[in-house]
Amino acid sequence: MAPRSDQELLLRIDAAAERLAISRTTLYRMVQRGELPIIHIGTAIRIPVSSLERWLADHVASQGGGL
Repeated sequence: MAPRSDQELLLRIDAAAERLAISRTTLYRMVQRGELPIIHIGTAIRIPVSSLERWLADHVASQGGGL
């Protein structure tokens, strides 16, 4: 899904963790394991929204789409 023009393309770690309803520590671990790609802008770390959407879609599909 392509982001709308008024939607953020990149998220800070805390915002990405909040969107996934996980802790920042868990998100950092996912990044360290290579589960989510990151972008460095200077010393700042950002996570593309498209990466979060892809990760979520992959995990929903791999778990059969159920809860």
